[in-house]
Amino acid sequence: MLHELRVENLLLIERAELCLGPGLNVLTGETGAGKTVLAHALDLLLGGKPRSGIVRPGAAEAYVEGVFSLPDEVREALGERLAEDAEELVLARRVSAEGRTRAYLGGRSATAADLRDAGTALLSFYGQHEHRKLMLASSQLEILDGFAGPPQAARREAFREAYQRERGLFARLNELRERAGARDRELDLLEWELQEIDRADPSEEEEAALEAERGRLRHVEALRSAAGAGVGALAGGEEDGGGASLALAAAAHTLEAAGGVDGELDALAARVRALSLEAEDLVHELHRYAEGIDAAPGRLDEVEERLALLDRLKRKHGGTIAAVLEHAAACRARHAELVGVEEAIEEAERALEVARAELADRARQLRKAREKAGVALAKAVVERLGALAMDGAEFTAALAPREEFGPTGGDEIEFLIAPNPGVPAGPLRETASGGELSRVMLALMGAAAEAGPGTLVFDEVDAGIGGQTARAVGEQLRTLAAGRQVICITHLPQIASLADRHFTIVKDTSGETARTTVTELRKGDVVGELVRMLGADREDAAARRHAKELLKAA
Repeated sequence: MLHELRVENLLLIERAELCLGPGLNVLTGETGAGKTVLAHALDLLLGGKPRSGIVRPGAAEAYVEGVFSLPDEVREALGERLAEDAEELVLARRVSAEGRTRAYLGGRSATAADLRDAGTALLSFYGQHEHRKLMLASSQLEILDGFAGPPQAARREAFREAYQRERGLFARLNELRERAGARDRELDLLEWELQEIDRADPSEEEEAALEAERGRLRHVEALRSAAGAGVGALAGGEEDGGGASLALAAAAHTLEAAGGVDGELDALAARVRALSLEAEDLVHELHRYAEGIDAAPGRLDEVEERLALLDRLKRKHGGTIAAVLEHAAACRARHAELVGVEEAIEEAERALEVARAELADRARQLRKAREKAGVALAKAVVERLGALAMDGAEFTAALAPREEFGPTGGDEIEFLIAPNPGVPAGPLRETASGGELSRVMLALMGAAAEAGPGTLVFDEVDAGIGGQTARAVGEQLRTLAAGRQVICITHLPQIASLADRHFTIVKDTSGETARTTVTELRKGDVVGELVRMLGADREDAAARRHAKELLKAA
């Protein structure tokens, strides 16, 4: 329950304090006096966004504070944020003239979201345009699920989580499939490049050997001629008496013949003999080289072609054989990764199938609970409509499956009403008049409020009604107020006369700046306010009798 509401510098209100109580609390006042200021104040306490210009002209900031009873569920939810012996909860909000806001919960700094979370468990607010929202399917679904109680809220949250998982997996699968389309093209390119490199089978060692061979093949005649000249110089011929090899052999023979006398000469003889043997070996090697350097026909062309192939690979893939090999390794790794996408797609498809099965199961649970709640809600609404001068009206919460699941389940809803007996039921948004909409909304809110918070606020929800219907609406509000707190901003004397506490709001324009005051009426002052609401002069005897009759009938 909201015990106290304090408002400072909010629109026309300079300062106001309301001490509210259980039962029906009514706020009245002339049009333009600022009755909806209190609705704005409560909206701020519930974490609402302040509208521009909400701070009273000339003031630095507006301040709103509400003192609430502390239900056990709110105490448990807030936990350590409250003192252990706390019996009340204070919500507060400051709004600077520049639009900056600060929120407080239990005397500590908080966020607007904190106020919203706590406030929704403490108070439900129904604005003067609530009947317009009532025509929206989304609002109708919220009403039905709210009527189904906390277990349905848990089922909705479980469905929402399952829906988000399913949507995430679906998006992942689509992404993988899109990648798979591009993957096929990329795989073709990778496989072509790898085949080209693998067929060439390049290596740095081969490249070096080929370049050396090409150098030899390009100078084969000069190399053969040089080798032949070397053989001639070392071996000589009969016409020139032999070459260096024979000369060294003769010298070694001569020196060895004198051996055994002087060790130094023996050593020199050994060296000459070694040179002689080396010369003979060189003659054989040079002869072999000269004979072996003759290339097979076309060998140079083969070498040039092979090196040209390696050069093409190098130009395409980094400039060196090492870079070509690195590119091949990268291609193999990417190929393996892309091949793995197919496995990822299969895995994602399996996961999506499981997620959709879970989603369908949770949707069935929601639907079953909604069907049961719809029957109970229709019964409760029809009973309340009878008390609101709509005897014989029929009401149905019609459910139908959606083509696709949405965040709130797989159901579409349409509130159907037959306002009068014998009239076929039709959608509420098409069938009900303005006054009927107000009464249907009140009946719905009354039914839903059975499982709602301890304080209900109605801001001029009595639009489009009067006379006995207005009285019936007031009786319904008083019934709602039994065992809880109802705060009603109204312009109807039939409703105001039923109040347990009556507050009036008055605008004073005598000063430079208009100001609004809020006062709780004493019993003796209530008649005068009801007379004003009846549109008569306060001294009008007939109007005063009517006002007293309204109070007496209450």
